[in-house]
Amino acid sequence: MEILATPAFWLSLTALTFLEIVLGIDNLLFVSIAIGKLKGKQQKDARRFGVWGAMVLRIIMLAGIFWIIQLDEHPLFHLPAALPEMLGMTEHVEEFIAFTVKDLILLGGGLFLLVKGTQEIHASVQGAHHEEAEAKNQFGDVLVQLAVINIVFSMDSVITAVGMTDMLPVMILAVVASTLVMAVAAEPLANYIEKHPTMKMLALAFILLVGVALVADGLGFHIPRGYLYFAIAFSLVVELLNIRSRSKAETAAGKH
Repeated sequence: MEILATPAFWLSLTALTFLEIVLGIDNLLFVSIAIGKLKGKQQKDARRFGVWGAMVLRIIMLAGIFWIIQLDEHPLFHLPAALPEMLGMTEHVEEFIAFTVKDLILLGGGLFLLVKGTQEIHASVQGAHHEEAEAKNQFGDVLVQLAVINIVFSMDSVITAVGMTDMLPVMILAVVASTLVMAVAAEPLANYIEKHPTMKMLALAFILLVGVALVADGLGFHIPRGYLYFAIAFSLVVELLNIRSRSKAETAAGKH
């Protein structure tokens, strides 16, 4: 219990909880999109699975923290050196040709987000209520999608936790605290996205952006997350202003 009295514990907990919440926004957006076509109890169950499943998975990964740290140290295979040279990537040959378990998870998750985001945008443009689109969003399929994406985002979250502190209790408390915040925000966020179609399209664009970043990470080219969050925040502010402007115009039109 002495650790609770140290300033380092509370500073680390506050900073890491904030970062976990920021990292959890990506996950929360995907959960909101994935459960959008489910109804009633199925939607609530899928939301709980997406949010609380992420917390359980992250705690399990934290328990195997030393294995997580070693993922970058043991390449599974190498690509032929000629390939990056053909692509004009000679400056990053060493990073590009070595693939670890972490790289494969990030690469696979990024491609999954790109495919899923593209499919959802197509369904939104063509008509979200087509039978084919509905058939692809059954309860079991949604749970599988949430499980896959939880693995990807949990990896990112745990690696961030490892880089922030070496105190396991801080890591676990930060994950639990950020999950509680996401659990409270999940339903209002999903309802807001469903109410505003343009906001849903923006959320899908964010998912594509995160997918590109994960693919780049998997290939050894790290994109600083600050750039992504700035782009997302800027776009979000612009869209909120557009929504406010449209709302005022509709109110004014209704008075005439």
